[in-house]
Amino acid sequence: MPDTDVLVVGGGPVGLAAAVEARRRGHEVVVLEPRTGTVDKACGEGLMPGALRLLHAWDVDPAGHPIAGISYRSPAGHVDHRFRGSAGRGVRRTVLHHALRERAAALGAVTVTGRAGEVRLTPGGVEVAGISARHLLACDGLHSPVRRLVGLEAPARRPGRTDGRRYGLRRHHQLAPWTDLVEVHWSPVAEVYVTPVAADLVGVALLGPRGASLDAALAALPELAERLAGAPAGPVRGAGPLRQRSTRRTAGPVRLVGDASGYVDALTGEGLRVGFAQARAAVATLDDPAAYERAWWAATRDYRVLTSALVAWAASPLRPTIVPLARRSPGLFAAVVERLAA
Repeated sequence: MPDTDVLVVGGGPVGLAAAVEARRRGHEVVVLEPRTGTVDKACGEGLMPGALRLLHAWDVDPAGHPIAGISYRSPAGHVDHRFRGSAGRGVRRTVLHHALRERAAALGAVTVTGRAGEVRLTPGGVEVAGISARHLLACDGLHSPVRRLVGLEAPARRPGRTDGRRYGLRRHHQLAPWTDLVEVHWSPVAEVYVTPVAADLVGVALLGPRGASLDAALAALPELAERLAGAPAGPVRGAGPLRQRSTRRTAGPVRLVGDASGYVDALTGEGLRVGFAQARAAVATLDDPAAYERAWWAATRDYRVLTSALVAWAASPLRPTIVPLARRSPGLFAAVVERLAA
């Protein structure tokens, strides 16, 4: 008999959400995670309303700062949209991780410290790090070892072709938020996100090409630089390249979930919402790989289309027109924000 019904590889927020969902459906669950304690990583830390609703459905309610909408900003002006429905929330990544870890443990999920150095398919399912399971949910992030080990990694780009690769950086500044909106500041080469995450803390994240610098981006954004001037700042964390692809999302008893299944970009702030939706779909379709593929495409379709289009626009000579067009077409801007918030 296998050691467990479901083995979740990766104990980040999406992996823990998958563990919570699986336990709620009555499955025995083991989470395999190499890191111990509460884990931090580069993240914009904004939970869109849809992501927060999914967390509440799992009885997870992490502390943070309300997010009432989105503001696109440039030196030429800005456009704001406040969510028509419920608010989102800015939440420190460590706070979110702790809340999900506590909930998974309370439901009976067992966490084991270890790495997925090999994935062995067996007649009864799969074996990883000496743990046998009927099903494996690979929630091990952008650079998923499981994706590579089971042959679901998409072919690499042509040698030397690095154009279009984007990276993320994040730093915290110790000061009271001046708004309840997520501000997206468009500099000439990068986007800088400001997310209120506590009464005395804001997260500042950058998305841009390799070598982009937070300080250089802020130098091109005097309004934001002035607000942050003098506030104690924490260390910079990074992630990337952001775009990752998989050939499929299933291989026998293995399901790729969250960033491990493929990722476009963090520009729209939907990563956690989409990952949580995939976690629910993966658990609901454990015995039907084709159904998971269909559910994965349905859960990610809008994210992939909107994000790919916006990233392509941002990387083109038309980049300077993004904020002016949003200002001239507030209805279109509102429709896009509401779709992302759903």
